[in-house]
Amino acid sequence: MGYDTRITILIDNKTSRADLSAEHGLSLWIEYGEKRILFDTGQSNALVRNAEKLGIDLAQTDAIVLSHGHYDHTGGLAAVLDIAAKAKVYLHPSAQEPKFSRKAAQVKSIGMSEAAKKALKGRRIIWTITPARLFAGIAVTGQIPRKNNFEDVGGAFFLDKDCQKADELSDDQSLYIESKSGIFVVLGCAHAGVVNILNYIAELSGSRSIYGIIGGMHLLNAASTRISKTLEPIKKFDIRKIAPLHCTGENALNEIEKSFKDRFLSLKTGAQISFEQ
Repeated sequence: MGYDTRITILIDNKTSRADLSAEHGLSLWIEYGEKRILFDTGQSNALVRNAEKLGIDLAQTDAIVLSHGHYDHTGGLAAVLDIAAKAKVYLHPSAQEPKFSRKAAQVKSIGMSEAAKKALKGRRIIWTITPARLFAGIAVTGQIPRKNNFEDVGGAFFLDKDCQKADELSDDQSLYIESKSGIFVVLGCAHAGVVNILNYIAELSGSRSIYGIIGGMHLLNAASTRISKTLEPIKKFDIRKIAPLHCTGENALNEIEKSFKDRFLSLKTGAQISFEQ
């Protein structure tokens, strides 16, 4: 059987191949018919080296989607833009804002690098406050409505180094692909909340048939109650493939595997998932 869509993990926190680099970050290569989409760019230039080893030509990139403006999703952007001359870039305007995190008394700058911001100048950018269609059958959500009371952004995130202005991460967005089997959802970090994201995609697409999910779910710091409240609504979508990556967290991974059993996919850097368009 032939497949029209294939997703390759260029960067994840883990790798099962010694010749491929892993780092705290995410980057996915999406082959969608004749189109090529890069979803996020990891923390560094490692995705470029991994792409070469996997036989992926980043010069063929038609579109680059940035899920949000954190360093571990935008770190390789400047290097990619040097290669991908024809690519359009899809991102929310807030992705370029300064961003900080706080753990205990330690404050860290975690926003997009100046090199990445400079590389974006002069490029064709599609600002995604609202949903945007990349090609027929594939789109980004733009800013996602937050409608429940149990999903938060997943950490202490701020817009200023004094940590006085909370960052609600309005730039968080996801990508979704319409397939014969249902909607396939691609997450960056899901700072808007996985349930909020799936409900919004169901609204946008007019379908609650979610065939698959891949990407970060940002449940690594979540309490067991939050994980349970997240998984119960997800089960109602009758998802057949779920591949949590990056920032999902070990506790959440274990619970997802228990809940979804043979529908759970344990994937790492270099792995692929394919399905009919």
